[in-house]
Amino acid sequence: MTDERDPPEIPLEPFLVHRPESPFPPLYESLPPGPGDPHSDWNQNADAHDLPTRENRLAALGRFAFPPAPPLDDEGVAARDRRWTSRTIFVSAAFLLVFNAVSPLNWSRQQPPSWLQGTVQQMSGVWVGQLAVFGVDMPRQGVREAWVAARDARFVGQEPAPAAGSTAAGES
Repeated sequence: MTDERDPPEIPLEPFLVHRPESPFPPLYESLPPGPGDPHSDWNQNADAHDLPTRENRLAALGRFAFPPAPPLDDEGVAARDRRWTSRTIFVSAAFLLVFNAVSPLNWSRQQPPSWLQGTVQQMSGVWVGQLAVFGVDMPRQGVREAWVAARDARFVGQEPAPAAGSTAAGES
């Protein structure tokens, strides 16, 4: 006599053994048959893509009034790419001229004195002054102040940061 009610059909072994037959019967065999398909006038040979579709009248009028252009050749693709690149460079330059207007001024201050350096410095000074009226320089100043504060931050007991523009002892 054993403690098990029904001994398992597959003996328990310490190692896995490949068994070609599954102990689980397929699910579809254990379910009762469902109701049959309802009667319909569906044609098995019909294709949904053959059905007539109604086109939007506005789209048809637009296609009639503005027919699609022929595909571009290699020269057209190259011209389109040059236009895209030119626009991107122009927008980037305009963005930098407005939001980073101090850079040409700082550059001109680092150059040796000349007519070009003086002209660029004067024009940049006027440009920066005009943009400051509108507050365009405030995001740049905020980022710079945050960077200076982070650079000058020290741990408790650490010596203060060297003054801006000075070099540490021993460096040249």
